Amino acid sequence: MKDFFKNVLATIVGLILFMLIFVALGLMSLMGIVASGSAKQNVSDNTVLVLNLSAVDEKSQPDIMSLLSNRGQGSTGLNDIVSALKKAKDNDRIKGVYFEASGIGTSFASLQEIRRALVDFRKSGKWVVAYGDTYTQSDYYLASAANTVYMNPQGMLDWHGLAVQPMFLKDAFAKIGVKYQVVKVGTFKSATEAYTEEKMSDANREQYTVFLNGTWNNICKDVAASRKVSIDQLNLYADSLVAFAPAEDQVKNKLVDKLIYANEVKGEIKKLLKLDEDDDINQISVEGMKNVKGEKRQGDEIAVYYAYGGIVDEASGSPLSQGSHNIVGSEMVKDLEQLMNDDDVKAVVIRVNSPGGSAYASEQIWHQIVQLKEKKPVVVSMGDYAASGGYYISCPASWIVAESNTLTGSIGIFGLLPDMSELATKKLGLRFDEVKTNRNSTFGSNMARPCSTEEIGILQGYVNRGYQLFRKRVADGRKQPVEEIEKIAQGRVWLGQDALKLKLVDQLGGIDEAVKKAAQLAKLDKYHTKEYPAEQSWDELFLNTTSNSNYLDGQIRAMLGDFYEPFYLLKTADSQNFLQARLPFFFKMR
Repeated sequence: MKDFFKNVLATIVGLILFMLIFVALGLMSLMGIVASGSAKQNVSDNTVLVLNLSAVDEKSQPDIMSLLSNRGQGSTGLNDIVSALKKAKDNDRIKGVYFEASGIGTSFASLQEIRRALVDFRKSGKWVVAYGDTYTQSDYYLASAANTVYMNPQGMLDWHGLAVQPMFLKDAFAKIGVKYQVVKVGTFKSATEAYTEEKMSDANREQYTVFLNGTWNNICKDVAASRKVSIDQLNLYADSLVAFAPAEDQVKNKLVDKLIYANEVKGEIKKLLKLDEDDDINQISVEGMKNVKGEKRQGDEIAVYYAYGGIVDEASGSPLSQGSHNIVGSEMVKDLEQLMNDDDVKAVVIRVNSPGGSAYASEQIWHQIVQLKEKKPVVVSMGDYAASGGYYISCPASWIVAESNTLTGSIGIFGLLPDMSELATKKLGLRFDEVKTNRNSTFGSNMARPCSTEEIGILQGYVNRGYQLFRKRVADGRKQPVEEIEKIAQGRVWLGQDALKLKLVDQLGGIDEAVKKAAQLAKLDKYHTKEYPAEQSWDELFLNTTSNSNYLDGQIRAMLGDFYEPFYLLKTADSQNFLQARLPFFFKMR
């Protein structure tokens, strides 16, 4: 028996030692990968920058599994794409850009910024070549900026216009005995309609129509200028579902320059590089460009702070979760306070890409930006969205820059109250009794009963005060009377180009224009930028990746697709702040 226990103990000790050695070797390997990834990269002569873009985030999201498998980052950041194109433009060894259509997934304001960088790259006299077996509308919007657009002889080019199809969940929830009670301010505040209506309200349909047509017109204008095709003709192509026409028609339509197979593209590139048929093409990716030297840092620092995702009070999920893809109010306040007290930072650009969220967290961030602005200039650069809470945190800035396709405004507040009493009592057969000391002691017990008329009235007063505060913050930030803000508020969403006319923003452009304005306000002749918050260290990344909640959330998102966002709000309702300043965040332009 003694020998048995000795053998068992020896086995356990051996397994523990094996695991420790395995983990140690893994960490050493990871550290080596990280170290090699940060090493400066030399660019060979006659190099081509290859853009193969699928998932594009506001900022690159490090992924430990991608690092371990030597596949680079988990996603490509808009910041890295634009930076790569700038470096490539100024690098004499890089002769051109090859864009390969791969179903790029991002909104049209981000696409607009990438496309502008491609157009700027061409101004250097270098070439851009695009190829696609199949072009989505997003792919083609970027590809149309190229000198030459190739397509597979059996390929397709999708060009059908834009549409939105909001999803309404009222009847689906009713089948399981769940209803929603809403308190809100804003005729156009449509985020709650998915839970309470069967179709769009007239006001919501009006605002969708305006910004959908505005975005499509901007897309057509850019493509028409590059391809020398009239806007009217582009609309005729869209109406005829040109994607299903023979590929040869796309050449006749001047949407494509030549039909070739994928393996023939290299030959066309070699001609541009003046290479022989047997020569290899030197290539570099966006990820590789991160390690290529750019302009030498000089002058004072302008901090570029990235605030993207939904606005929440605190990081959610397991203790290991870092609240990725969210703007955590308490964390952003601390970060901005540090930038405020850093004498080396002369100005701050806040890159906002958010549909909003918690009104409370938005107010805390607003307060910190006001304090920051007292010490140094603050410029906001708006991405795809800077609406509702996203606009709340933008409005106190010294200057606001937006893309023409940015969705912004949505100055309104709502509260969403789930009523699960029918589910509990009629579907599940539960019964409730009560003993209470005061009339509203059972407020919030949504399994037992819906809110009373009195309680809804009290909540409406609470929401009204939140809206009045939001409206005043905007009026103070934009230096306009509250009455003028009210005319363009009521939860209405505006395109950036319309927001400029309404004085909700000051300038159209991207992050470059925002940085230049920050330098001007800070009176800096020489300056450099530094991005904040800093990327997670490899150990933080490891812990975050191994979070069960992050893994499960990712699996659920992949399974539900477009249905994920509305059900996510349901799942997190108890942990969310009651006052929400948020867009109808689960619509997609198609």
